[in-house]
Amino acid sequence: MEAIILAGGLGTRLASRLGGLPKPMAPVAGRPFLEILLNQLDHAGYTRVVLSVGHLHTVIQDHFGAGYRGMSLVYAVESSPLGTGGAIRAALLKAAETSILILNGDTFLQADYADLMRFHQAHAASLTIAVTHRDDTSRYGQVLISGERITGFEEKGRAGAGLINAGAYVIEKDLAWPAALPEKFSFERDFLEPEVAHISPAAYQVNGVFLDIGIPEDLDRAETELASFLP
Repeated sequence: MEAIILAGGLGTRLASRLGGLPKPMAPVAGRPFLEILLNQLDHAGYTRVVLSVGHLHTVIQDHFGAGYRGMSLVYAVESSPLGTGGAIRAALLKAAETSILILNGDTFLQADYADLMRFHQAHAASLTIAVTHRDDTSRYGQVLISGERITGFEEKGRAGAGLINAGAYVIEKDLAWPAALPEKFSFERDFLEPEVAHISPAAYQVNGVFLDIGIPEDLDRAETELASFLP
């Protein structure tokens, strides 16, 4: 199995805490956050990972090199920021499998990524999105589902409980992208939202820990809540 990790984020809101490191390398219990994601993939049986990198990419490349715990690591380097969508589309060019797991390099989700891949393939979906429940979805926006398919998305800012996009996807390498998309675009805003009815993504519900380290408060939470996921 193969995965892509989007690890090119600038980490603007964490700049004072990063000390010149790229956001996916933010220290958690003395180890880079990215190691937690790679450990999950290793435990789930993934053998190849494409790291989509950009900002301070040499820090990541120098630390991990061409492999981690037996997994092959390949780098897709952005010369300029491509947005989440552009980064995924560029990294897919380096993918070898037909179904590829996509993870955000600043988000932890306690999920069985082997089971997510099996779910995706069993549902014959071109795209599967992991979703999780939150008592307050205002920070993330809501995902609307019918049965096991996603039917729409609601914008951020609306309070209330519901399902959110947990930042983990399985995508088919031959997924057809709209011709009008530019090189740089948002996967969520420019692709998922306008194309949801056409794609009909499968919804994989996850009940485990979900943590986005994009703000200092959540990086502090990661120090205690995610330490057990390090080697």
